[in-house]
Amino acid sequence: MPHKPANVFDRGGEWEALSAFVRRPLPHAMLGIVSGRRRMGKTYLLRALVEQCGGFYFGATAGTEAESLRQFSSALAEYVGSPAPFAFATWDDAISYLFGLAAPGRRDDPLLVVVDEFPYLAKVSPELPSLIQREIDRHQVEESRMRMLLCGSAMSVMGGLLAGAAPLRGRAQLELVVRPFGYRAAADFWGVGGEPALAARLHAVLGGTPAYRRQFLADDVPAGPDDFDDWICRTVLSPFSPLFREARYLLAEEADIRDTALYHSVLAAVAQGNTTRGGIAGYIGRKSVDISHPLNVLEDSHLLRREADVFRTGKSQYRITEPLINFYEAVMRPAWAQLESGQATEVWAQSAERFAAQVAGPHFETVCQEYVLGPGRSLLSTSLGQIGSGVVTDPKARRQIQVDVAVVEPGSGGARPSVSLLGEAKWGTVMGVNHLERLGRARQILAERGMDTTRCGLACFSAAGFSDALRAEAERGDVLLIGLDELYGHAMPMPVLS
Repeated sequence: MPHKPANVFDRGGEWEALSAFVRRPLPHAMLGIVSGRRRMGKTYLLRALVEQCGGFYFGATAGTEAESLRQFSSALAEYVGSPAPFAFATWDDAISYLFGLAAPGRRDDPLLVVVDEFPYLAKVSPELPSLIQREIDRHQVEESRMRMLLCGSAMSVMGGLLAGAAPLRGRAQLELVVRPFGYRAAADFWGVGGEPALAARLHAVLGGTPAYRRQFLADDVPAGPDDFDDWICRTVLSPFSPLFREARYLLAEEADIRDTALYHSVLAAVAQGNTTRGGIAGYIGRKSVDISHPLNVLEDSHLLRREADVFRTGKSQYRITEPLINFYEAVMRPAWAQLESGQATEVWAQSAERFAAQVAGPHFETVCQEYVLGPGRSLLSTSLGQIGSGVVTDPKARRQIQVDVAVVEPGSGGARPSVSLLGEAKWGTVMGVNHLERLGRARQILAERGMDTTRCGLACFSAAGFSDALRAEAERGDVLLIGLDELYGHAMPMPVLS
């Protein structure tokens, strides 16, 4: 197995999956699909793998079919050591030659071939997936050492390679999505893991996208919590920074997005707190049926995620998956003219409430769910079920109780559905006994509905801290108090659920 180089940060799971794919001892051709939004480090990862395995890497660019074929032919000739460039007349000839290099008579070890930014090639040469399918199928009968990886950032295009009646459907042995770093890994990557308050604010703006630190900001990292305001004004909010227009570029780069104004309006609606289909439609002045296509495209592009209500069947809400886009829609877009004229300090000073309510608060809820799914999993007294959020309706008080973090296990084999955790998350509020009482009431209502709550713990997540009364209550009961120190692994939650 090729060893992961020291310069590849994190990505242990991805590296293991790719290495296993390359070295799997099958005498037949294998195909893998690698995708992920831009700036995730896919190219960096795959180039490191190619260097370790001595394979062939080709990075496509936007161009005509003739130019793309010529660039591919030149790169292939250089790889095999040909003194003169190849002159393939068609992609059919090029792909046939490429697979011929992996014939058992020519080599005994696997041949790793990486075609990066494959959507550029498929756009101008739509027959390419069919040509690759033909060779993959042929080399399921004939022996081959081919290990081909097709990579791309256009999520809708890459997802379509294996969908429906697509030629490559059923041919791939690997489908890997390179995702952003988790919030803890991102803090370590930025070198702020020892400052949870700073790490949380930084992650709420830039998420876990690795390219933003080194390629975009040349390692301009906040010196500490007190430097965060100056840092955001000189980077994200500065018209001279590459990050200033990055959110716009992320949207424009998606192949299926043409009317960017409509898509920005949809994203702005979600950023403003209109998270249901009806709320989004009302915000942008359209009927619900008229926004189905943009919602589907944004979901396929991994820019928007629909999350089902874990307590109400058929109910769901939408969440923006890219923090920078959410920050842009909530903070930057409403003040774009002022920011372009260099008024970053003034705009940021006036955005504190909006940042807390529309950016940091919702993002903190997502981080808390990620904590329960990962580092906090051992705190649960039962096996992990479905994690999400939902609304519990209190018929007596005629109110709705929002549960930000819930773990629900569906019933099976005659067993009742059960709830193992109910949690509330607050970004800028010191949590008190009233928050705990609300969660306790939600647990009582769910029990009355027939759900098993006998092992259901309650959790209060707060970035601002907890009252003394709540801490005293937690010492006596099945309550978890989880602050930033606990989220980032600098302290144990109080107490551990039994």
